[in-house]
Amino acid sequence: MNDLAIQLSDDGGKHLYEQIYEYIRDEIKEGKLLAGEKLPSTRSLAEYLQVARSTVELAYGQLLSEGYIESSAYRGYYISRVEELYQIMTDMSQKEEEAAGTSIPSKEGAGKNYAYDFSPNAIDMSVFPFGTWRKITREILSGDRKELFALGEPRGDADFRRTICRYLHSSRGVNASPEQIIVGAGNDYLLLLLQYILGKDICVAFENPSYRRAYRIFSSFAARTVTVPVDESGISVKDLAWSGADAAYVMPSHQYPTGVVMPIGRRMELLKWAAEEKNRYLIEDDYDSEFRYRGKPVPSLQASDTAGKVIYIGTFSKSVAPAIRVSYMVLPPTLLKRYEKECAFFSSTVSRIDQTVLNEFIRSGAFERHLNKMRKVYKEKHDVLLEELRPFLKKYRLSGEHAGLHVLLTSREPADEEALIRKAEEKGVRLYGLHEAALEPVGRPEATVLLGYAGLEKEEIKAGIALLKDVL
Repeated sequence: MNDLAIQLSDDGGKHLYEQIYEYIRDEIKEGKLLAGEKLPSTRSLAEYLQVARSTVELAYGQLLSEGYIESSAYRGYYISRVEELYQIMTDMSQKEEEAAGTSIPSKEGAGKNYAYDFSPNAIDMSVFPFGTWRKITREILSGDRKELFALGEPRGDADFRRTICRYLHSSRGVNASPEQIIVGAGNDYLLLLLQYILGKDICVAFENPSYRRAYRIFSSFAARTVTVPVDESGISVKDLAWSGADAAYVMPSHQYPTGVVMPIGRRMELLKWAAEEKNRYLIEDDYDSEFRYRGKPVPSLQASDTAGKVIYIGTFSKSVAPAIRVSYMVLPPTLLKRYEKECAFFSSTVSRIDQTVLNEFIRSGAFERHLNKMRKVYKEKHDVLLEELRPFLKKYRLSGEHAGLHVLLTSREPADEEALIRKAEEKGVRLYGLHEAALEPVGRPEATVLLGYAGLEKEEIKAGIALLKDVL
């Protein structure tokens, strides 16, 4: 292929690598770059565009992580097979118009004291801007704002929902109006609301392994729950089609606990599956989406949804604090009508004071500054952990890195996962096995452990891994 005729702008709006990434992505979506076509080498394109080679490498890296392109050793980069799926989705959307988003529970380690706990669910509160939060709270409560002590709108205060709407669009590419957003006290409440919105006569499919708490919630009211295996690209759409499910609970941006980032081709297959039936939906749990340490964040699945089939769920528990207990759900228009009919009588479960404080925290820019600081802190811990794990990589395979708050270490030879965890426990180190998140036994011969780093200091990470020298 000849060099791409990309018109770059240096007006300070978007980074150069973003402009290159968006140009190639849009050309693929529009079918102007076809499956199997070879892209220019990074050196060639950099010389043609008169930019640094690292700029082109960043753009290609983002396209590679989202599945738009594939790399072949010593041969270069090639367009993935996604353009036909885009055409299918566009056709389906037009026909419809004509016709009418984490934790591993474990009782085994409860009550025991560990010198080092590599929990994948911990976060670091040491750099939380307590002063800013206190100042905002004091300013809000200093006036006689009687309305804050009255019942608010069932789906959340309108101003707060507008702020969430703008935040989700800018950070995750979510396309929605404030009316589509439902605010609730944690994901559990929002998932329970879905029994009234989706009905109890549904079959819900879950990735295996997955977020066990969500699985238990749906199992408590859905007529049937099924599990579907996960491969290197995420949930198997082929197995999902055979499952007979009406809805699928998925985590495409960073699957928990495997860390898989679903490529664009698999996303299109998933959206196509949902669009094939009128009452099929995808529940997107956008787990750990704020934390990505290489390239820009991968857009949400909802951002690619043209048929109104994605129910998007997110939370501020990881990005702000677990005790905040503020989550949000974005309903597609068809389900919003059901919500208004079946759930409008439910009162909001989040106090108006908490909504107002968090709203101002986001609008003032404090939230963005806090997130940037957390990304820096977590990336430093992430890099320390990866460096400490290097001596183990002859026996173990590393995965799930560069995003989220944990990595996975999988034995290259058959091994007993539970025995490995017990040996670590004897050293005073708490590890978490992948089997703890399995909804059904998967019969894997190898051992996989999750290593969370957010709740430990860098020196603690080094010390904890050092104790595992005779275990791993």
